[in-house]
Amino acid sequence: MPAGVCGCCGPLRPRYKRLVDNIFPEDPKDGLSKSDMEKLTFYAVSAPEKLDRIGAYLAERLSRDVVRHRYGNVVIAMEALDQLLMACHSQSIKPFVESFLHMVAKLLESREPDLQVLGTNSFVKFANIEEDTPSYHRRYDFFVSQFSAMCHSTHEDPETRTRIRVAGIKGLQGVVRKTVNDELQAIIWEPQHMEKLIPSMLFNMQDAEDLDRAGHPSTPSGTGQDGEENPAVLAENCFRELLGRAAYGNMKNAVRPVLVHLDHHHLWDPNEFAVSCFRIIMYSIQAQHSHHVIQQVLNHLDANNKSTPRVRAGIVQVLLETVAIAAKGSVGPTVLEVFNTLLKHLRMSVDFELGESSRRNSSSSVSSARGRESDERIVQNAIIQTIGFFGGNLPDYQRAEVMMFIMGKVPVYGTPCHTLDTVKIGHQGTKRIQTMLLSSLIMVTSGFKSKSMSAALPPPFLDPLFSISLMEDSELRQLVLEILHNIIDRHDNRAKLRGIRIIPNVAALKIKREKISKQDVAFMKKHGQQLYRHVYLGCKEEDNVHKNFELLFTTLAILTIELANEEVVVDLIRLSIALQDMALNNEENMPMSIRCGIMALVAAYLNFLSQMIANPPFCQHVSKVIELRSMDAPYLLPEHIFRDKCSLPDSLDKDDRQLYFQTADMAECLAGPGYNVERLSIPYIPQVTVLYTVGKIIHRCKQTSRDRLTRRKSFVDTISLQVDMLSSSLPDRQSELAEEITFETLKKAIDTTGLEEQEREKRRQLMEKFQKAPFEEIAAHCESKANMLHDRLAQIFELTIRPPPSPSGLVSISAGHTQHPSVPVYEMKFPDLCVY
Repeated sequence: MPAGVCGCCGPLRPRYKRLVDNIFPEDPKDGLSKSDMEKLTFYAVSAPEKLDRIGAYLAERLSRDVVRHRYGNVVIAMEALDQLLMACHSQSIKPFVESFLHMVAKLLESREPDLQVLGTNSFVKFANIEEDTPSYHRRYDFFVSQFSAMCHSTHEDPETRTRIRVAGIKGLQGVVRKTVNDELQAIIWEPQHMEKLIPSMLFNMQDAEDLDRAGHPSTPSGTGQDGEENPAVLAENCFRELLGRAAYGNMKNAVRPVLVHLDHHHLWDPNEFAVSCFRIIMYSIQAQHSHHVIQQVLNHLDANNKSTPRVRAGIVQVLLETVAIAAKGSVGPTVLEVFNTLLKHLRMSVDFELGESSRRNSSSSVSSARGRESDERIVQNAIIQTIGFFGGNLPDYQRAEVMMFIMGKVPVYGTPCHTLDTVKIGHQGTKRIQTMLLSSLIMVTSGFKSKSMSAALPPPFLDPLFSISLMEDSELRQLVLEILHNIIDRHDNRAKLRGIRIIPNVAALKIKREKISKQDVAFMKKHGQQLYRHVYLGCKEEDNVHKNFELLFTTLAILTIELANEEVVVDLIRLSIALQDMALNNEENMPMSIRCGIMALVAAYLNFLSQMIANPPFCQHVSKVIELRSMDAPYLLPEHIFRDKCSLPDSLDKDDRQLYFQTADMAECLAGPGYNVERLSIPYIPQVTVLYTVGKIIHRCKQTSRDRLTRRKSFVDTISLQVDMLSSSLPDRQSELAEEITFETLKKAIDTTGLEEQEREKRRQLMEKFQKAPFEEIAAHCESKANMLHDRLAQIFELTIRPPPSPSGLVSISAGHTQHPSVPVYEMKFPDLCVY
């Protein structure tokens, strides 16, 4: 009876259980029964409300088989689950998915690599299924953690380790595909998940890089591994896919784990892997998000401002790669912020370098200090290269703003407007910063093409640039000239003019030029005298070398090509004659090498100019002088004077007029329509500005009294001097005010007929003078009036050397110098503008 009851109850089991049991053969090696699986599938499709029960029963059997190590039945159960997932797409599939994910989690928790790979493959198939409706309660935290752990597998067997890592990467890729497109699964972008996902991918990419660097290929020959089985390739593809799906709000959480991983694994030095990572990032993300990545790298650079120089250099080089890719796309609002941060770190690097240099002088460990100093040079060069490359790839309108921004950071003597504090870094640090910023400006201006010079060289940019060009440092002057060449040379003729020489046939150079525009004519009328003065004063510096004269020759030639009309040609000839007279008269007591260099520069330029304006008489005159020099005075030609060993004369013979260019002869050659040869008879006099004078005085004062001056100076003595220009220019008016008011003066004041006629006559003479008088005469007249201002300025800067008065009222003697008696604060006299 009991046996009959059991036999009768067997067929009473639920049909879904019977169908599930039938798919398992007696011998697991036979595999899944296809006919029984088709019956189960048909039943699940016909009765979708039974899917959750089918899934629960399959999960129960699978858990039991895993515990009992019946791995054959486990494989059959997972295969059945996969087929049911692919066949059923109804609303009732949601509970079935929960059972499915529970079974996958059971497999991933096991320590058997085969089961982990089996569960991963099933999860990947599930991830590729597009669900009709989103899931409100499903979470993938466990799978992110488990797949990430598999990516870091350290199994003893290399093949097994590779299988587990590949499975982990595929699982993470499945999580990404399943969640990033689901708005309800935005939690995957949270930091706790990104900090597991991204380092797992980078670990496998880095592992392949290490193997390649060690000489062991990541894919051994003969193993048959392709991209699907190579962890590095899979990780890179998954990394690209994840970044490609990142929205703007998720960029920070996606990029930050990369930076942290590079920090923890010390991958900034060397930084090949870091560079390759950020190349992948920049090419994978959407173009409009590029500036966010740049901002993250800048912030990381700020956070590592006290790291070793090589680490900072590695970060800067990564930044260079990011801006190189982003520069031609959408950079966003971070353009000036990039330059501001880089300039700040440039200044910090200079501080570190100078600090190491000073410690090296007082320490015995010379080799280590020199090593760190050279490392700081690597940081500085990387920053300059980044600034130049970034600026050079920007559009012209943004590049002009960057040029102005960098020039505003260059410290210039005599201008208090620069933003870098040069007091703490001293003269050496200031020069170092000037050199590096000008070098970056050269890179930014390279390839810059502006339609008008007034837009390319506005006064806020041109004035400080010329101030630097007149400093007593040949390297700085060379950098300024190269910047001018980049901006003025709009037709790329500079390469054809390289090297100062007597060009026999200028036409063979095939120089490109256009007719000068009205805007450029107006620019030369306004700023031409600045350019001429820059060349004139730059020629007579005693530390000029061969390269300085080469660049000065190129400057004159480019001015002739780009900006010269008939009036400018006459001015350039007058400038050349003034340079020749300066070398002959030698009022500046210049060395003979500089004097001969100036004469050679004039000869090379006039030879070029005569052929450019195509004036045969002018060409004959220049050629005749050059021919005579080659025979009697070869040291006045560039081919001889700039050789390494060139004999110099003791003096230049002024009486031998045939060796020099004569103004009268050139005026006769240029006589005719177009050229105002009368202006050639007016000698060129450079207009020395107050800024140039102040800069020279400050520079010399700092050189002569740097050791005995302290930085804490008061300008009370300076401002107590009053430069009374009004009293000197209007003496008649002051005498009138000083007259005593009497009856006769009142009578004269009433009778103003004669005074009005005199006033009109004075006004007419003044207008006639300014209309007809040459510009140089007016400039000389104004300069004579400004001599008193220059004298007063000299007195001011002499007084700045003295120590400031103190309220103590004591007289002290220090360093052999008696200090002046101090004045109490309440008795000090301040100018009205300084009193609030």
